[in-house]
Amino acid sequence: MTRPVDRRALLHAALGTAAVAVLGGALTADASRQLPGPSGVLRVATGEPTAFYAAFGRLLAAELEAAYPRLSCRVRTTAGSVTNIELLRDRRADLALVLTDTALAAQGTDLFPHPVPLRALGRVYETYLQFVVRADSPVRAVSDLAGHTVSLGATGSGAAELGERILHAAGLSPGTDVPVSHLPLADAADAVRTGSVDALLVAGGVPLPTLSDLDDRVGLRFLPLAGLLPRLRGRDGLAGSGLEEVSLPQGAYRSAGGVGTIGVSNLLVCRPDLPRGVADALTRLLVLRASALVPGNAVGTQFLDVGSLIGTGGIALHPGAVAAYRSLHG
Repeated sequence: MTRPVDRRALLHAALGTAAVAVLGGALTADASRQLPGPSGVLRVATGEPTAFYAAFGRLLAAELEAAYPRLSCRVRTTAGSVTNIELLRDRRADLALVLTDTALAAQGTDLFPHPVPLRALGRVYETYLQFVVRADSPVRAVSDLAGHTVSLGATGSGAAELGERILHAAGLSPGTDVPVSHLPLADAADAVRTGSVDALLVAGGVPLPTLSDLDDRVGLRFLPLAGLLPRLRGRDGLAGSGLEEVSLPQGAYRSAGGVGTIGVSNLLVCRPDLPRGVADALTRLLVLRASALVPGNAVGTQFLDVGSLIGTGGIALHPGAVAAYRSLHG
């Protein structure tokens, strides 16, 4: 639920937007040698270059390198959640920020027929699904999109997979009733501006700078999504899907305030074989350096407190994360 408070006051346990892979040797905690935390080279896989994930990833990398001088982090931009899980699966990443819904899908669905073992370091924040059309569009609900071209997010993003499910929930068949493209956010916004695409879907903080700019230039209408939530949850019967009804904050965009949409929780996940000492060190950073991990465009993102951080639904916490939380908070 959206709470009318300063989001920066809710940063007690924020982390996110990271997928990390070891280069040139194993990552080690070196606790037995009493060295200052983990060492090695980490690739931090994030999201699209202009979106929230990448901004968060750059801050995360800076904080990790400052806290652990023997650790080197290389930020990598990606399409988003699905790609990041594939990086974990292929051992080209050790950590990934993903939508909770996508992480659950990785346990064995059509999206991931071969389950990808995952462990969570925390439920780190909540973003909003934002489905927009131009303000002068006749479209006022998802069900009105028949015959209209939509961009459902870049291929490999969690929003792209959720977007197709949203269309199905509204009684529309992607590719048949609704022409679908999968454009990066910046390209999709340009396409809406020029009229070659009628609607776009993105998951992110509120306001997103790209959407704010588009709203200033052509005006936007935000389609209500909350009424479709029961059908989205019903696909798997998962109460812990990380999807919940929220309202867009007043003042976030020119006319979006109060529109009912869907909040999507985000997990920082890893493979089960991430060294326990590394998971412990990273989890401590989440809690103790949360206020330094806030991108400047994250005004509307819901950062979650420690109680919510451990609420990772169907994805079990890594033992190293459990140890860190117990040590810090009992």
